[in-house]
Order: sequence, then structure tokens, then C-alpha cells
Amino acid sequence: MPHGFPLREPIGVALETIRAHKLRSFLMLLGIIISVSTLILVVALISGVDGYIADRVANLGSNVYLVARFPLITDLEEYIKASRRNKPVTMEDFQALHDGLKLPLRVGAEIRTSGKVRVGSQSVEDTSIRGVTANIGEIDVEEPIEGRYISDGDDQNRAMVTMIGNDLATRLFPYVDPIGRDVWVDGRPFTVVGVAKPIGTVFGQSQDNFAYIPIETFLKIYGTHLEMAINIQARGAEWMEETQDETRVLMRARRHLSPNETDSFGILDSATLMNLWKNLTGVIATAMIGVVSVFLVIGGVVIMNVMLATVTERTREIGIRKALGARRRDILLQFLVEAAFMAAIGGALGVFVSYGIAALVKATTSVPMRVPISAIFIAEILSTAVGLFFGVYPARKAASLQPIEALRQEM
Repeated sequence: MPHGFPLREPIGVALETIRAHKLRSFLMLLGIIISVSTLILVVALISGVDGYIADRVANLGSNVYLVARFPLITDLEEYIKASRRNKPVTMEDFQALHDGLKLPLRVGAEIRTSGKVRVGSQSVEDTSIRGVTANIGEIDVEEPIEGRYISDGDDQNRAMVTMIGNDLATRLFPYVDPIGRDVWVDGRPFTVVGVAKPIGTVFGQSQDNFAYIPIETFLKIYGTHLEMAINIQARGAEWMEETQDETRVLMRARRHLSPNETDSFGILDSATLMNLWKNLTGVIATAMIGVVSVFLVIGGVVIMNVMLATVTERTREIGIRKALGARRRDILLQFLVEAAFMAAIGGALGVFVSYGIAALVKATTSVPMRVPISAIFIAEILSTAVGLFFGVYPARKAASLQPIEALRQEM
């Protein structure tokens, strides 16, 4: 036996074992396949949804943050306290920030409710009616694909004009250009001046069912009791923290808060929203790690048992190898490589299965799936490591066989 035992031989033996015992090999690798598939699918879902949330939900605009009645609150008791403490954001707050802040690039306001939009006998329910200042068009991520946004003149004159979402345009005006035509928003006629660029869906919920109207028109129709958000755009990413600090100082002064009192308003930015989401997905990922670990241990135990059976079946072969000069470490390496290679094959099969499932889910549903390359490498490394770990005992048992005792075994 040569001094350096080549990996090619144990890998070849592992492949031959798989070919000779297909069902047993499949059952041996099933735990690894399931665990790797589960791991990659969970990572693909979290990765896909993270990107989706960042693009569609937490994307407030470039260097934009909101001043709202509440910060992000995840505790019910804290929410009840904030409900008593925090006053709604008002148009007076907006005017004070608009006129008093020196650092921001733009300060706009937005207020929402839901309503019904109708053209003739065709109507759309649960439409998001949004009263906006004209500069929200430069702050927000929505933009017109046809026509124009709400203008300062529309706002000053309390004009009955609207920029509608793509859903309203396609459902209410399927065969004609909606620009210049009238829609009835909660029973009042508005002239369509623009159609927004399609956004898409978030978990199957359309984001294109909305109508923008001038904020002064909104307040005239719906009143001032609804909660408002002030959208503030910093001059750049490096200005975000300083601009938020200036906003906080001015808002605290307006609310007459002492230095030791908690903010009675919220400042929200994309990073805060994403941190909340990642904390949630972190909990999900931690739970799934437990599930994956169970499958990996089960798969490893099965590999160990099958390798022990293999050692028994190949006892005479081991004796012949030792009689011809194979050292203990040669036998040990042979069985370790076989176990690791078998587990690596299971990992590769798990990767193919999960990749196929992820592609199918992405193609047939609205669930975003994205398989990171790093997840494939990690899964393959984990499966190989499991094979090595659980292959140690069978390998040591094979290596410890005495040549004479091994040669006595029947073929």
C-alpha cells in the first residue's frame, strides 16, 4: 500500500456503494437531503422577503424619514402608554417643521384614509385615499408614468384632481386614456391628472390601489381628525442623523417636553423598519435552526449506522488491505472520506431539491424567494461536516480490526 492513501479510491468506493445499494443509500441520505433543503428554503425565503421588504415596504424614499404619532412599538403596554401620551401630528406641526427646519432638503406631509372609487357602474373598494403636499412627489417612491403629480397650485386652490394608481387605471379605464377623465372618490368627482407607475404586490396584496389628492382638498373633505405623517428628506445619507436630531429638538420644543420626558412622537426611517423586520426573521431563523439541527442529527445517526453495517460487510476486505500493508490511518481515512462524500452527495441533492422548490414557489406564487450562493456553500460544508463527525466511530472501528481476525470472516 503506498504511503499517501489517495482520496480517489475511497470516493470511488463510495460511488460504487451508492450504485450497488441505491435504496439503502437514498434512505441513508434522506435526513441530510431534508435538512439541507429546509435550511436553504428558509434562507431563501428570509433573503427574498428581506429584499422585498427593503424595496416595497421599508423604502420610504432616498434619505427620507417620517415624523408620526408613534415610533415603532412592539409591546402592548408601551403602546397603551404612548396612546395616552402622544398627540396626533397636525398641519400646524408640519408648518412649524417646514418653516423652522434648516437642514432638510424637503419637508412634505401625507394623510390617509380608505374609500371607494367609482366610474359609471364600475367601482373599486378599499382604495387608499392619500392627501399629499406637492413635494411628496419628489420625496416618495411613487411617480407618474402618465400625466403629472399633484402640484402646489392644486393644493392652494383645493382642486378636485387626483393621480391614481395602476389598479384604478386598468380597472376603471380599461379601454381609454384616463388622463382628463373624472372618477368619483367617495361620491365626489375628481379629474385624473396622472397615473402612477406600477408598484406590484406585497404578499399578494396590491400596492397600486390608491388615489393621491391635494392635502388641502383632503382636509376640506375628510376633516383634520385623521393621523398625519410628515415626510422629511435629508440632503444625503451623511446628513440623516443630524437632520433627525434637529427635527427632534423642534418637535420636543413644540410639545413643551422637559429633558427627562420621553418623546411624544415617533421618528421612523428605513433602517428602523428593517431592523424590526430582521429581528422578527432572526427569531424565525433561530427556530428553524433547531428543526434543521434535528434533521442533521437524524441524518448523521443513519449514516453512522449504515457505515457500521458497511464495516461488518467489508471486514474481510479490511483484513486483506491490512495484510498487504495498509496502515491504521489508511483505513481510517478511507471510511471517513466515504462517510463525508456520501453526506456531501446528500447535501448536493438537498441543494437541487431546494433550488427547484424555490424556483417553483417564485414562479407560481407572490412569495419572494432568493437563494444566496453563500447558503449553498454553507449547506454543503455542514452536510460534509456531519458526515465526517458521524463517520468517525465506524472509521475507528474499521481501523482497529486486527488483520488475522478480519481474514477469518466469511466473504
